[in-house]
Amino acid sequence: MKCALVTGSSRGIGRAIAIQLAKDLGLHIIINYASNDAAAQETLDTIKANGGTAELLKFNVEESGAASSAIATWQENNPDSHIEVLVNNAGITRDNLFPWVTEEDWDKVMNISVKGMYNCTQAVIKKMLRNRSGRIINIASLSGQKGVPGQTNYSAAKGAMIAATKALSQEIAKRKITVNAVAPGFINSDMTSELNEDELKQMVPANRFGEAEEVAHLVSFLASDKAAYITGEVININGGIYA
Repeated sequence: MKCALVTGSSRGIGRAIAIQLAKDLGLHIIINYASNDAAAQETLDTIKANGGTAELLKFNVEESGAASSAIATWQENNPDSHIEVLVNNAGITRDNLFPWVTEEDWDKVMNISVKGMYNCTQAVIKKMLRNRSGRIINIASLSGQKGVPGQTNYSAAKGAMIAATKALSQEIAKRKITVNAVAPGFINSDMTSELNEDELKQMVPANRFGEAEEVAHLVSFLASDKAAYITGEVININGGIYA
């Protein structure tokens, strides 16, 4: 059975991606999340209501032992299944102007996005290499390309994800594994719920925030056979705010 592991998929963009991958590609979805049991269950219920299959896998992506152990145990319990698609989506913001960014806020943002990407990719990549097949999709951000004031930590984390995407893609392309990044701009989600949409959308040529489902459609395409010749790319989905 072909599976997709989507980190941080209990809510927002991650949830939309999990639902779309099940719907479009018929993948069995491994819903990773850190703490919100009820929200994760909602994602699971939605996938099942749409006729798909999924399961929950709770662990903190930034903890290498927890991530590797959870994924290895899952693989042992499912010897005939393999993770064909990995979406490194888990991430948080701890916004502040740089002089007031605490070491804890710096480390937490970096660890969940960057160390989390490392931990989860490391846990699945050897089997992808043996199978000569796989899709790795890293959810970056406009902040990782343009740089956003008040988000030095988040911009650093997402910029690191972009650089890692470009390097890793060149290492493993011969094994028919693609590695791409998706860089959303302003997307309606929990992460942007406190932003002033009416004010900020005036900066966006499309004059609106995007929807999580629009990001999910792009990820679904990159995870499909149609995107087999696309690798090492950073694809913006931001309504034209940064091109």
